[in-house]
Formats: sequence, structure tokens, C-alpha cells
Amino acid sequence: MRPGEGSKNAQKAKAALNGADIYAGCCTLKIEYARPTRLNVIRNDNDSWDYTKPYLVRRERGKGRQRQAILGEHPSSYSDNGYGSHCPLLPLPSNSRYKRSSHDVPEVVAYPLPQTSSYMGHASSSVAMVSGLHPAKMNCTRIFNLFCLYGNIEKVKFMKSVPGTALVEMGDEYAVDRAITHLNSIKVFSKRLNVCVSKQHAVIPSQVFELEDGTSSYKDFAMTRNNRFTSAGQASKNIIQPPSCVLHFYNVPPCVTEEELQRLCTEHDVPGFIKFKVFDAKPCSKTISGLLEFDSKTHAVEVLTVLNHYQIRIPNGSNPYTLKLCFSTSSHL
Repeated sequence: MRPGEGSKNAQKAKAALNGADIYAGCCTLKIEYARPTRLNVIRNDNDSWDYTKPYLVRRERGKGRQRQAILGEHPSSYSDNGYGSHCPLLPLPSNSRYKRSSHDVPEVVAYPLPQTSSYMGHASSSVAMVSGLHPAKMNCTRIFNLFCLYGNIEKVKFMKSVPGTALVEMGDEYAVDRAITHLNSIKVFSKRLNVCVSKQHAVIPSQVFELEDGTSSYKDFAMTRNNRFTSAGQASKNIIQPPSCVLHFYNVPPCVTEEELQRLCTEHDVPGFIKFKVFDAKPCSKTISGLLEFDSKTHAVEVLTVLNHYQIRIPNGSNPYTLKLCFSTSSHL
């Protein structure tokens, strides 16, 4: 490390993370400069970690023999990268419109992987290939609604030569990693999705045709405001969760009732929810948020795919409210 580089990195880290929320609306990070100029880490465990010396997790400093672990050998899911498989340290998804220079420090945040996932690889491309799509009920917008929970979406294109298959160009390869981890093998409209890394490194808008629902087979989402990872602060507020039977809804006008949300599901031919909860809002709040529980995970996935980013218009309102949905950390209400 060059002289002064450490302090510059610390300044960038503070600027990017100070004031960011770990969860939406809570657990706000407060970062200050410390007096010590150097850390002395003797072992890698839950309390301390030296990322430049991953071997400290297995050996005592200065000794060649392996330490006796309290719980024996590491579990089979342990990854030799020094982080373990269930909580990798991944750079925040980048927005391709704002490229970093080679001297910039990558923004880093921990996104835990679900323990049920069998995907342990690392994507070599920022393009995912999705097959098993319902030909009449899936389109570019609905793919965006589902995949945007795990990273920015640049472009979506259905393949004319392979029915029910689409290419999804995401913000970076880490977004593809998360999409594969959380969405591979889930069922949507009675079809099981297969999500994998594409050999393509970009989506090219060629052979555009009309889908069964009359929409275009190609759509560019690079400039949409509905992408949720366009900055470090925005990305830190996202709840990175695998699909569940409970949806978290937010950015809804206070006048919208449970009955109106239920009617919205009926009008769009998606399953209705079985339980409803609204969070207490501040008196000055212009929107409300809450939870919707469904009979099954599949029902919740279908509702999110169809209604995420639905435009709610209210009487005498100048601008519509964009309904935003994501999978909740709660398993039941």
C-alpha cells in the first residue's frame, strides 16, 4: 500500500457507508475515525478478522501446527476463500452508467446466501440466462420486477430460437450470483425457472419480436428509476432475501386500504393474500408500508412478479405512487 493510501480508503469508506441503513429505515450506520492508526489481529473469528491473512482462521500466529478447533473440523459448506459459503463479502452492484476508475476502492457489503442453496460458484458474466418462462404470462417487465430484487437490470431479451428463454443483463456478475442463488428452481406460473450464467457478456437487441401478450421481446431498463442498486446508500437499504410466502410492501399512499390491495390482486388475476399488516407510520409520512402473507411461496412470487412497481393513482393526485414489493424476512404474520 502506498503512503497515504490507507487514509484515502478510509475516507471513501466513510463517505459511502456513514448514514446508510442496514435494513430499510433502521440500523443506521454511524462511522467515525478511530485514534489507532493500525490494528493488530491475532486470529480470524467472530470478533476479529485480518483479510490479508486468511490462514489465521486455522493456525495460530507464529506456529506451524494446526490448532485444535473447539467444534472439530470445518463444516462441509466451508469455502476456502476464508469467508465461508453462507456469508460472502461481495462488492455492491455497480451501475454501468458510472464506471469506477482503477484507483477506486470497491464498495463492499455482506449479503448472506440461503443455507438451502446449492449454488456455490461465481458468475463469470453479468448476463443470466433464464429458461422455463411461461410463454403467455412472462414478459420483459415481469422479469425485471422479479430480478431487480438482487441487482440492477440493464436489459432483458427473449430468445426467438429458444421459446420460454430470456437473457437478463444485470449490473455486474455479483448480481447474477445472487439471482442464481435465490431464484434458480423456483416455480412461477406452474413453471420451474432455470437460472444460470450465460456465455454472453452483453445483451444485443437483435431479432426483436412480439411476445404472446403483445409486448416487445426486448427492453432496456438501464435508465429506469425502479432499479434499486444505483448507489451505495440505496443498495444498503435493500432486503436481500430468498422468496418467501410473506411480501413487504412500501411506498403506498395512506388512503389505500386492505380491501383495495386485495381487489388489485383479483383484477390482475393473481392469488390474494391471507393476512395483512400495516406498520405504524410517522404522522408526517406520505406513504405507508406493511406485510402481506400468502398461502404459499409460489403465490407470493407470482404477485411480486405481476404487481411490483404497479402505478397507484389516487383522486386529485398529480403523480402516481409506485407500489414496491420485496420478500420479507418474516416467515409468517
